[in-house]
Amino acid sequence: MRSLPAFYFQNKMTISKTKISKRMKKKTNSSLVETINLAKKHNLEIAKVLSSPTRKRISLNLEDIDKQTKQGETIIVPGKVLGQGEITKKIKIIALSFSSSAFEKLKKAKCETSTIEEEFGKNKGGKLEGKILK
Repeated sequence: MRSLPAFYFQNKMTISKTKISKRMKKKTNSSLVETINLAKKHNLEIAKVLSSPTRKRISLNLEDIDKQTKQGETIIVPGKVLGQGEITKKIKIIALSFSSSAFEKLKKAKCETSTIEEEFGKNKGGKLEGKILK
């Protein structure tokens, strides 16, 4: 049996800016399109996830985030943060959106929250620093 070369797998995992632009044409949410445009300039990995179909987008509960992070860490969620569970660590979460219950719990735990679009606006051409959760 013949094995496939390593570059075959590398090419399958990457996505071009052109492909992201084609995916953006199908999006009707102007805020999402603006966020993808900003991400495309600074972080191709985030742009790839955001430009994918909605059903494939990430939704993480607070309990999952709590398990995967350390105290004081900055994390990026290219999707929605949901409110199931509790957060026990003081962290900074940058996400596409937050459910109302997640937002309240994060405020109570004194965690910093902001959207991806806000962070790109603050950094003015800079990259987002942090661990991307998938």
